[in-house]
Amino acid sequence: MSPDEVLAEFRDAGALLEGHFILSSGLRSAVFLQKMAIFSEPPRTERLCRALAAVITARFGQVDIVVSPAIGGIVPGYETARHLGARAIFVERDPGGPFTLRRGFSIPAGQRAVIVEDIVTTGLSARECLASLRGEPGEIVGAACLIDRSGGRGEIGLPLLSLVTLDIPAYPPDALPPELAALPPVKPGSRAMPKASAPADGLTRV
Repeated sequence: MSPDEVLAEFRDAGALLEGHFILSSGLRSAVFLQKMAIFSEPPRTERLCRALAAVITARFGQVDIVVSPAIGGIVPGYETARHLGARAIFVERDPGGPFTLRRGFSIPAGQRAVIVEDIVTTGLSARECLASLRGEPGEIVGAACLIDRSGGRGEIGLPLLSLVTLDIPAYPPDALPPELAALPPVKPGSRAMPKASAPADGLTRV
């Protein structure tokens, strides 16, 4: 699947949003990738994750386990694992604490694992996921995501693969460009998020 085909899936699902968004990292951006609009449609999810599995196999070879950070990484992690013929597990946060493996999940000695994310912005959740796996006997060979919106600058401590790499600026809240500061900020996924409309350019504006 080409980068243009991947982005077409996001556009067709209304998952490319334009406005003033508060990202999970706390940074602000004029573009938000609403991945849940993709994951609510199993055929789109299947196509994207099948393509990601092919990229993972081409780079890392046989993978036994896919591990993802909850909650956002669970769906793409599971679907990518299905195409890899691998086991799908996830890390989750204890209340107020770091990511950890629970529910009897583990990466046994001799097993090769890859971290699968949905969207990488700063790489923070992938780094935290990796940190939580340091004591596991198995090998963490790399990481992969559907879209890397950091322009390739999201350092996580492992090779990071993606279907698309975009360079979408993200700003601290006290250093916004004037055109972004002029728009009211929206935290995607919150109840305050207004309904979107789709203009002709394929971006959905809120």
